[in-house]
Amino acid sequence: MKKLAIALSLIVAVFSAATPSSAADDVIRFGVAAEPYAPFSVKDASGNWQGWEIDLMNVVCKEMKAKCEIVDIAWDGIIPALLAKKFDVIWSSMSITDKRKEVIDFTDKYYYSPNVLVGAKADTRQFDVTKPETFKGVAVAAQSASLQATYLQDKFNGIAEMKIYPTLDDEIADIQAGRVDLMAAAGIQIQDFLKKPEGQAYEIKVTLPHEKMFGYGDGAGLRKEDTALRDRLNAALKAVRASGEYDTITKRYFDFDIYGD
Repeated sequence: MKKLAIALSLIVAVFSAATPSSAADDVIRFGVAAEPYAPFSVKDASGNWQGWEIDLMNVVCKEMKAKCEIVDIAWDGIIPALLAKKFDVIWSSMSITDKRKEVIDFTDKYYYSPNVLVGAKADTRQFDVTKPETFKGVAVAAQSASLQATYLQDKFNGIAEMKIYPTLDDEIADIQAGRVDLMAAAGIQIQDFLKKPEGQAYEIKVTLPHEKMFGYGDGAGLRKEDTALRDRLNAALKAVRASGEYDTITKRYFDFDIYGD
């Protein structure tokens, strides 16, 4: 009997070691673009992620009672990395669009930002997207793989001088250096730069029209088969909005509503 009990104990121990607990299984990996995107996601001096989107992720994970981990990934490869299962959720200010929905699924939106063109206050030229000729010879910067880049290339190809950059920081550096006249950005996100001393010489010149290609707000991207995770995230997002936690987080970073209609 004693030998049988020992044998059974060994079997249980081996099985337990080979089968993680449900708590250990409940780890959700959030893919965040490695490039700084203040005030949504940026690393502090210690290399820790912080920002509005990170704070929202933390309360959403708390609501789901899940352990969440951040995986850094380059923006222009973020969808292929999701599909390759390098992480589980794109949590990086990704606009929900019909084109992207052909490849991946999305949660409900968690904020909305208009798209804008920023230029120097000293530049008195009038830019009008309904009059492409007003962009003739104008150097315009946009981030690679962004909706703004797609829009501008579609509307002003052969008219404006398009310059594509890996990150928004690169756009900002070149407009400050005088190498571009305008830079494209999300309206909410660019507020962080415009409020800084180095941004005081710049302003929003154009708010791009809300065309269908710009989508339905920004949300979390998931693999199409991960419907259960999508539903959990949607339920958690709804709960943190209803509880007031969403507004509490938002007030730390913005003095206006970023959710929209």
